[in-house]
Amino acid sequence: MREVRVRFAPSPTGALHIGGVRTALYNYLLARQHGGTMILRVEDTDQTRFVPGAEEYILKSLEWVGIKIDEGVGVGGPHAPYRQSERKPMYMQYALQLINEGHAYYAFDTEQELEAMRERLKTAGVASPQYNSITRTQMRNSLTLPEDEVRALLDAGTPYVIRLKVPRKEEVRLNDLIRGWVMVHSSQIDDKVLMKSDGMPTYHLANVVDDYLMKISHVIRGEEWLPSAPLHVLLYKYLGWENEMPQFAHLPLLLKPDGNGKLSKRDADQLGFPIFPLTWKDPNTGEVASGYKESGYLPDALINFLAFLGWNPGTTQEIFSMEELIKAFSIERIGKAGTKFDIHKAQWFNQQYLRAKPDAELANYLLESLERENIECSFEKATQIAVLMKERATFPKDFWAQGQFFFHAPTQFEEGVVSKKWNDDAVKVLTAFKDAVAAAEPFDANVAKATLEQVTSTLGIGTGKIMQALRVSLTGAGAGPDLMIIMEIIGKNEVVKRIDYALQNIKVKVA
Repeated sequence: MREVRVRFAPSPTGALHIGGVRTALYNYLLARQHGGTMILRVEDTDQTRFVPGAEEYILKSLEWVGIKIDEGVGVGGPHAPYRQSERKPMYMQYALQLINEGHAYYAFDTEQELEAMRERLKTAGVASPQYNSITRTQMRNSLTLPEDEVRALLDAGTPYVIRLKVPRKEEVRLNDLIRGWVMVHSSQIDDKVLMKSDGMPTYHLANVVDDYLMKISHVIRGEEWLPSAPLHVLLYKYLGWENEMPQFAHLPLLLKPDGNGKLSKRDADQLGFPIFPLTWKDPNTGEVASGYKESGYLPDALINFLAFLGWNPGTTQEIFSMEELIKAFSIERIGKAGTKFDIHKAQWFNQQYLRAKPDAELANYLLESLERENIECSFEKATQIAVLMKERATFPKDFWAQGQFFFHAPTQFEEGVVSKKWNDDAVKVLTAFKDAVAAAEPFDANVAKATLEQVTSTLGIGTGKIMQALRVSLTGAGAGPDLMIIMEIIGKNEVVKRIDYALQNIKVKVA
């Protein structure tokens, strides 16, 4: 097997889509599995779509999720530069080679002439007009014009593009690692522009040239590039690089949660989840889009989730560290069909990773929130709360969001619980329990439980009948973590104070 060299080649046209992170991940896993090289190349040939800050955003996103770049933008390497705009001078020589060998040609058509051609074909009933092996015979290019006129146009600086001369009758074959053999007839391929009139290469020429020069062994990219793959196969053939052509793997689409269509930013916005790894502020519109990091997702959990969007290990194991993913990954286990983007599964992964963290780390999440709220709390108490709350937390922010009652006594009480559970029996038990707790020494969860059982037994009222009333008096809500441990954490005096407040402010409803 040749040395594994893969590349992630995003365009700096905005924030990095979460689907792009998955593409980078699969490239990274293959490279690491085979001791290969992960390259980051920025494909910025379309300068009209360049967005300031996008490249830096891509670098920060990959760093956050733990995808380490071995060679490329931000790192350097033997094939620098790694921005295509900085490689501009080298592309023309390959375009001219294709012209000299009869595989490409100059096209001088104006925009008006191209539009006239498209309208002419539409009138003739052609649904998708193309500049191809048939229509090129009627256009202004170096295949139809006399050689001296072509030279004169070039000498005069007449704007032109260079197009690939696609054969009229040829079957182009591609053995995709995911999809098997893909066969396309050349009549379905148009004469793509290779060099634009501004002297910049198009994606098609630039990515083939760069992949060859950078010795790329595998091209793992999204399914949307599959229609372009036969064109790239022709370029490798015409440039004499067939033996060095990388193996292709076109990844399945990420679909909307309902499976109907490709996942877009609009879909994510409507359904209330991020589409970008980090928060992104569009420098042109000022629009801010939330990121997975700022929404509370852990990078390891996000990576685990993304790995399963199209790939499966063939076992029942779901939780994989990056190291385990590297060992288990195989392109052969990537499916062909699009995969639904289930944000609830992403949240489940986040829960699992959050629960597995050391208690001290969970405590620090809470302490960070408390610091922003200007609330003092000991590390010991924060740890107690975090341990109690972690089974209910999905994100680090949940320790504060769901545990505010530890620091603020409730002044409002869940209406549904009050209407159903706050009755004479509850008032009797809570009054007696409050007095018993005040006299208890020492006081902890076990004492609280024993005291409550003693009070309910003495009054002949079942503990289960008043538990929600007791909970709502202490936390304001009818459900939550272990109530006895809550009482231990907030302390005896606070328990007494809160029950007393509830008894004075919640009125028993008479049936």
